[in-house]
Amino acid sequence: MPSLIDIRRRIRAVKSTQQITKAMKMVAASRMRRAHDRVVSARPYSKGLLRVLTSLASRVDSNLHPLLAERDTAKAGARIVAIVITGDKGLAGSFNSNIVKAAAHFLVDRTHQQVEFVLVGRKGRDYYKRRPVTTRGELVGLFTRLTSQHAAEVAGPVIEAFASGQVDGVYIIYNEFKSIMTQKTSVEQLLPIPRLEAAATDGPALDYLYEPDAATIFEKLLPRYVESRIFAALLESNAAFYAAQMTAMDSATKNSADMLESLTLYMNKVRQAAITREIIEVVSGAQAL
Repeated sequence: MPSLIDIRRRIRAVKSTQQITKAMKMVAASRMRRAHDRVVSARPYSKGLLRVLTSLASRVDSNLHPLLAERDTAKAGARIVAIVITGDKGLAGSFNSNIVKAAAHFLVDRTHQQVEFVLVGRKGRDYYKRRPVTTRGELVGLFTRLTSQHAAEVAGPVIEAFASGQVDGVYIIYNEFKSIMTQKTSVEQLLPIPRLEAAATDGPALDYLYEPDAATIFEKLLPRYVESRIFAALLESNAAFYAAQMTAMDSATKNSADMLESLTLYMNKVRQAAITREIIEVVSGAQAL
């Protein structure tokens, strides 16, 4: 049976941990609000640009720009790049492990293809450093001050690789922010640009007037599209991370409170047993005299 000193020491340790988890929960809640506001602001632009580009890609000649090229990403031997977005820190429940599992399933589904990873986030970088996967690039430490420039740093190499024909497809794996309690792991095709189905383009034909010309517009618009999709995924992942961390720290705080209650009850029982034993020893000594 542990002594009272050991139990009190453990109670102090649990209280210290509880203070840390409370503080981390408050910090995560504050940062999550700001990250959520950025996600809400970015979603209309990202969805609108995706809608326009998928419509354009289904109507124009794919030779107008290298990023409009149509390639079969399901064929054997296809060269695929997956941008895997994890967090830079832990203590966020299953946030990072869900991404790792999704990336593992992505590899299993494409065993007959050449898959390379672009690792965004320290946790993903550290995990795959010890595993036999091919990486094309790494980027860590960007979530403290996330800007569109970081998205450009990720997008630049994959745009160049796809345009030059080095890769046949680009995918992005990240956690999508749904609510404080819910984050959805998403695997989305970035390149080639998804096309609308033929049925969707029937009926009243939508056409676009290009000024000065289509080639010039696509030269500016298509790289911006890729960057905006990656930036939106980074924002979603950042908000989802803080939501997951806030939930995890809230759960840890409640668990520590339950543990404190249990330890306090146990300490009182041990102390009561010690007092009872001392009383019995005193009474026994008095009777012996």
